[in-house]
Amino acid sequence: MENTVTPAVTPASVAIRYGLLVGIVTVIYSLILMATGLEQKPALGFVTFAILIVGIVLAHKYFKQHNGGFMSYGQGLGIATIMGAVIGTLSSIFRYIYVNFVDAEYTQRAIEAARAKLEADGLSDEQIEQAMSISSKMLATGPMSIVFGILASAFFGFLLALVISAFTKNARPEFE
Repeated sequence: MENTVTPAVTPASVAIRYGLLVGIVTVIYSLILMATGLEQKPALGFVTFAILIVGIVLAHKYFKQHNGGFMSYGQGLGIATIMGAVIGTLSSIFRYIYVNFVDAEYTQRAIEAARAKLEADGLSDEQIEQAMSISSKMLATGPMSIVFGILASAFFGFLLALVISAFTKNARPEFE
C-alpha cells in the first residue's frame, strides 16, 4: 500500500516564506550599502551571497523539520529556486524604485566608479570605452530590469541549490 501522508508543509510554501524573509533582509542590507556609498566594495557584496546561502540552509532545515526529517534533492532545488525568484522580485523592485525615484544619480556614480577602477587597472582609453559601452547596456534602469533581476536571482538560487541540496537532502527510504 502506498504511503499517502500529506506533508505538513510544501516546498513552495517554505520557499515563499523564507524568500520573503531573506528578501527583506537583503533589501535592508542593500539600502544601507547604497545610502552609505559602500555598494562598490566587493567584499561587502559577498555578504549578500552569505545571506542567501544561510537562508537556503535554514529553509531546507525548516522543511525537513516539518516533513518528518526528509527532503529530496529535487525539493531542495525547488525551494531554493522559488526563494531566488521571490528574493529577486523584492530586490529588483527595491532597486528600480531606488535608482529611478530616490537616488536618480546612482547609476551615473556607478558608471564613474567603474571607469575609475578600469583606469586604475591600467586599461587603454579604447578598452575603457568598450567596457563602458557594455556596462551601460547592462545597467538597465527600466521596468525590464525587474524581470532580469527576477530571472537572474532564480537562476543563481538554483545554482547555489545544486551544491547546498546535496548536503542538506535526506531522502525518504523507498521501503518504509
